[in-house]
Amino acid sequence: MASEAEIEETMLRLVAERGSDKTCCPSEVARALGGPHSDGWGPLMQPVRRVAVRLTKDGRVQIVRKGKPVDDPDDFRGIYRLSLPRS
Repeated sequence: MASEAEIEETMLRLVAERGSDKTCCPSEVARALGGPHSDGWGPLMQPVRRVAVRLTKDGRVQIVRKGKPVDDPDDFRGIYRLSLPRS
């Protein structure tokens, strides 16, 4: 299983590669670490979400739902995407 540091590094790299006007799916982060099969990346989805919440609170990434930044990173449901923070 990938460490939080590996998840953070991968997440920051992927959102930086996309640039400020694009997003990436959290499953892309999990797949980059766990491989293409769901047995490898599936268990990483909750740790990816935890890292996304922490990095959002630190102002390093942004959690986006339905095209808008979430108001509360601790309390959001459903499908989300990740981006660089928008100024």
